[in-house]
Amino acid sequence: MTDAIMTLLHDVMTSPWIYAAIAAIAVIDAFFPVVPSETAVITAGVFAASTGAPHLGLVIAAAAAGAFIGDNISYQIGRAGGARFQKRAAIRWAHAAFEERGGLLLVVARYIPGGRTAVTLTTGVVRYPLHRFAFFDGLAVISWALYSAMIGYIGGAAFEDNPFKGLLLGLGIALTVTAIVEIVRYAVRRRTRPATDATEQPRVPAGQP
Repeated sequence: MTDAIMTLLHDVMTSPWIYAAIAAIAVIDAFFPVVPSETAVITAGVFAASTGAPHLGLVIAAAAAGAFIGDNISYQIGRAGGARFQKRAAIRWAHAAFEERGGLLLVVARYIPGGRTAVTLTTGVVRYPLHRFAFFDGLAVISWALYSAMIGYIGGAAFEDNPFKGLLLGLGIALTVTAIVEIVRYAVRRRTRPATDATEQPRVPAGQP
């Protein structure tokens, strides 16, 4: 079973259409976050190291280009949708964080599953200047593509004779990094929440002085 899967993956990764497929997956994942773009890029990185195909540089370029296009689509969706997106809890969180941290959030959120969609939507909702969005998002997608491809490449290089083990290693590293980011983000939010609550004024019911 494993051999059949790896043979199929090998055929896919050596196809001349692999770069277009990676770009398309990255586009869709940017505004429909159920498509595993990281998995596709990591897998391509594994095979780039273990078999020499696809070409690592082209994988990075395709992933970054697709992610940039997808993020801009998400931005335009938020810009067109306007205030109705603000009713969602994820968007409200991203809105507050974005106002505080600015363009840096675009870079950080690219590594958070679902978070990047919330943030890019919010930039459109609040009409963040497009030229600034493009600059920070460009940094985000290039760093994300390099990170994902190199994780796969490291796994593939560690197990050149067994791409399946290399893939497991690459995915394991990615999941570990994501878990660490989520734990740190949760801890920071818990630490800052009491200070935020303390600054809120108590509400006085209507009709009372």
